Amino acid sequence: MSNAKILPLLDTTDGQGVVPCCPPLTERPMSAEEAETAARMFKALGDPVRLRLFSAVASHEGGEACVCDISDVGVSQPTVSHHLKKLKEAGLLTSERRGTWVYYKVEPSVLAAMGKLLAMPAAA
Repeated sequence: MSNAKILPLLDTTDGQGVVPCCPPLTERPMSAEEAETAARMFKALGDPVRLRLFSAVASHEGGEACVCDISDVGVSQPTVSHHLKKLKEAGLLTSERRGTWVYYKVEPSVLAAMGKLLAMPAAA
């Protein structure tokens, strides 16, 4: 049994289908719980290999990538699997096994939530 915490990035109560895990940084100070949630997300992306893998999945044609297509990041296959697992545990990736390969996907709503968290307010 895993003790991994899934990052609750989304709540679909805003009518647009996306609410970030936390308010935009410029809206108000974060609560301790919101900061913990955002920190888990940023910690998962804080490793250069994980960030490259996340980017490879997010930018891959069709919005999903086979592990066989994104594993060329300068580390061994077991290390790639470890980093993909960490991104999954953080709620940043989903995966689906198809035969012998695993396909990873970044949900568009996750990218939208991350963008809202870091967005600057519109100029008046």
